[in-house]
Amino acid sequence: MLSARLSRLVDEGLLRKVPYREPGQRQRDEYRLTDKGRDLYPLLVALMHWGDKYLAGDDGPPVLLTHRDCGAPIELRFRCADGHEVAGPREVTPVPGEGAHLTRA
Repeated sequence: MLSARLSRLVDEGLLRKVPYREPGQRQRDEYRLTDKGRDLYPLLVALMHWGDKYLAGDDGPPVLLTHRDCGAPIELRFRCADGHEVAGPREVTPVPGEGAHLTRA
């Protein structure tokens, strides 16, 4: 089952296989995120944080994500391109993008 799931993630371009061999061992594959997989990572962390907030038991979340350098918990934040923090969806205005095809009625 795990092998099939990893193969699917490779086929979808989220992971890539990198062969490695430890001394005296057979060659194995390490799975690494591609650019596409790294771009998906914030979404997965957001879903994880949502689950931690609404579904974790009394003991707290099963896994904590921390900054490798200082050990502080990871937080996700929205910012506009000018650097302003965006507190929530009421501070966002959707506008047509370059890929929008506007039609007249």
